[in-house]
Amino acid sequence: MAAAASLLFAGLAHAQDPFEIHVYEYETLRLGDFTFETHLNYIGKGTKTFEGPVAPFQDQFHATFELTAGLTDQISVGFMQLNARRPGNSLEYAGWRVLPHFYAPRSWHLPVDLGLVTEFSFQKTTYEENSRRVEVRPIVEKSFGKLRVDFNPVFERALHGPGTSGGWNFEPAARVGYEVSERFSPSLEYYSELGSLPSFLPAAQQLHQILPGGDLKLAKNVEWSFGVGIGATPAGNRLVYKSRFEISFGFR
Repeated sequence: MAAAASLLFAGLAHAQDPFEIHVYEYETLRLGDFTFETHLNYIGKGTKTFEGPVAPFQDQFHATFELTAGLTDQISVGFMQLNARRPGNSLEYAGWRVLPHFYAPRSWHLPVDLGLVTEFSFQKTTYEENSRRVEVRPIVEKSFGKLRVDFNPVFERALHGPGTSGGWNFEPAARVGYEVSERFSPSLEYYSELGSLPSFLPAAQQLHQILPGGDLKLAKNVEWSFGVGIGATPAGNRLVYKSRFEISFGFR
């Protein structure tokens, strides 16, 4: 019984990252190029009671600021600052992250575009039971005319906290987008958390979420991504509204 309760708690506490709901794409920067992103997410239907130190997700609002700088044509590094507001509370600091990016050059003529983002996270346990964790996010991208498919087979594990004994979690995500015009691309995203390798959680405790949305280019260097996430299992948040603004700029 204790083991089953532990698995259930893990499924609830780790269900989807509320600070950054994003399928990573093959997006290289050059030295002197930057992107600044603002992630604004609201959980319309989530957990309503504390799970250990982790606060209920219901009606939480999250504001995340991310700056990414190009170091070479294939290497960049990002820094993320996390903020959250719970019902009855003001917006508060929730943690920070650092994200090295690596991309395979297109000059290699691979059949798909490949990248890798490694994320080191340091968070308050009010929003994540493990105060430190690492995430390895491969990027596989393929375009078919105006249709683009991205796949992130994500592996995540805790570095400090009760989840350290759980090993690596498998959390695949994917996105399919179609370029209707130069300004707008509707999309369908999928997020999941299947549990620790080599065995997975029972189906009812896994996270599976479908997120229809789109990308709208507001200006040459400004893009707005939006969507509504619908959870298919009770393990994750059942209704999530996400929004991301990305501004690209450079000093070269």
